[in-house]
Amino acid sequence: SLGGAADAEAAIAAAKSAFPAWMATPVEDRIALVEKLIEVYQTRGEDLAQAMSAEMGAPLDMSRSQQVGAGTYHLKNFIRAAKAFDFNRPLSDRAPNDRIIYEAVGVATLITPWNWPMNQVTLKVGAAAIAGCTMVLKPSEESPLNAMIFAEMMHEAGFPPGVFNLVNGDGPGVG
Repeated sequence: SLGGAADAEAAIAAAKSAFPAWMATPVEDRIALVEKLIEVYQTRGEDLAQAMSAEMGAPLDMSRSQQVGAGTYHLKNFIRAAKAFDFNRPLSDRAPNDRIIYEAVGVATLITPWNWPMNQVTLKVGAAAIAGCTMVLKPSEESPLNAMIFAEMMHEAGFPPGVFNLVNGDGPGVG
């Protein structure tokens, strides 16, 4: 598929619409969804490996171990870091009632290259999802199949509508 400006605008509108509720979702719930994504990701690993091998020409054993493995590695590390991160903390010992609150800022637009796609997709999606940002992913037109499978996994993991959106296109911009 080749998305155009209308597709990009629809994806952005969906992400903007979903943003307030997703940002307000407790970080523990966002982490739990990324944990569910890892479960789904592991069941779809062979699908990803086959897609990356077909679209990039990478040896299948490399796609299975290194390319699929990179995604699992990054998502697990985001979860570990998020569980140890204090999203709401005192400003200092001298001002315990003054708070520093880390919160999402909006829609993240994610553009990924053709090479090592799951490395790039999971680095961007993992961070945005846990931070509370909604997303629009535009994968490389040279290797979009893996991102389409990843979109299916986001849906299967139970991410709310509009939190993750995928638009295929040619070149760095869509349309």
